Amino acid sequence: MTAPLKRTLTRELSQHEGQTVRLQGFVHARRDLGGVQFLVLRDVTGVAQCVGSGLHLPLTESSVEVVGKVKAHAKAPGGFEVQVEEFKVISAATEPTPVEIPKMEWNVNPETMLDYRVVTVRGLKERAALKVQAELVAAFRDHLRGEGFTEISTPKIVSAGAEGGANLFPIDYFGHPAYLAQSPQLYKQIMVGVFERVFEVAAVYRAEEHATSRHLNEYLSLDVEMGFIDDEEDVMGLENRLLASIMEHLKQTCAAEFELLGATIPDVPAHIPRIELMAARQLVTEKYGHQVGGKDLDPEAERLLSQHYAETEGSDFVFVTKYPRAARPFYTHADHNEDGSLSADTTRGFDLLFRGIEITSGGQRIHDHAMLMDSIAAYKLKPETLEGYTEVFKYGMPPHGGFAIGAERLTAKLLGIANVRYARAFPRDRHRLTP
Repeated sequence: MTAPLKRTLTRELSQHEGQTVRLQGFVHARRDLGGVQFLVLRDVTGVAQCVGSGLHLPLTESSVEVVGKVKAHAKAPGGFEVQVEEFKVISAATEPTPVEIPKMEWNVNPETMLDYRVVTVRGLKERAALKVQAELVAAFRDHLRGEGFTEISTPKIVSAGAEGGANLFPIDYFGHPAYLAQSPQLYKQIMVGVFERVFEVAAVYRAEEHATSRHLNEYLSLDVEMGFIDDEEDVMGLENRLLASIMEHLKQTCAAEFELLGATIPDVPAHIPRIELMAARQLVTEKYGHQVGGKDLDPEAERLLSQHYAETEGSDFVFVTKYPRAARPFYTHADHNEDGSLSADTTRGFDLLFRGIEITSGGQRIHDHAMLMDSIAAYKLKPETLEGYTEVFKYGMPPHGGFAIGAERLTAKLLGIANVRYARAFPRDRHRLTP
């Protein structure tokens, strides 16, 4: 008895010219031209054109199997097609898809695309964005492990917010008030006392009323914390190396996805430029005539500052440093004045901008117990709600700091995706709980 052919993936067709192969995948598109049928089969690696006659093709997105001979064809995807000898429907679609997947565009009927995300996520561009994000996360993990970091897992049901704010989703925890975690910040600091260098990849939740193209209420946070630092420069240096490593990994693993989406992988400078917040505000006002509102940089100021560094230094990245205390969480370490005393105004907090948008917030944290309790009082927080966190600082915590990267926001900016919701498989925003 002859053994069945081993499955061949579409990206492998060039290795099998003139040979008979067995493909399995989905009906991506189909055409019937005078008794000759053209089937575009999609599998996890790409698409292949299959040509046959007398075939009874099912609806698009049906899963099928094709056995046939590989032939070079300049106009076919990848330069090869399969001449069908055997065709089998594995699982037929029972109704047409609500959106024609090969014709989808992110700027057309975005809500419809998200309403039917269970199907539209199969699109080649949609899949490419998620593949890039998966490789980005893999590179994040690999680089940090190489620098001696340990991956941790922290609670997502908490008794108080890490940021001390009101942007929390409340839940009923067996009759007690609790919340979905808005950050692993407090726990990853505690774990510095265990492993010194830690990271986590996990969802976080922000009950913010935003309904913009750059915000999600649930997103994947890439969190890092490291101990025994001198100051925030150590943290920024780590992120600089980490981003360079991630981009190099993407060049090796996702060139096809970037080409499909018409995007470029940025070069990360050996030393990402830095500018203090107040100097950044002054620059965008003097150079571009933009008056910055609030305590931070508004979205237009972020865009203009990034434009400045792209034009003057060729960098898609810029660190904005020395944030004021009022614009940073209670655990952010104060900066030092020239005489060595602690500043009452500025902190060792920073943001990282990439192509016009903030992708990172970080800095050095307070490690001294008395200083931390003073900060909690200054922020008018309730110390009793933070006892599980503050207690560890009685026991010799080292100087430490870290940062967090929003995976979807970074993915979107890398790929030129205008709406961050398309950088998550099943987004949760102000108005969306399904699918």
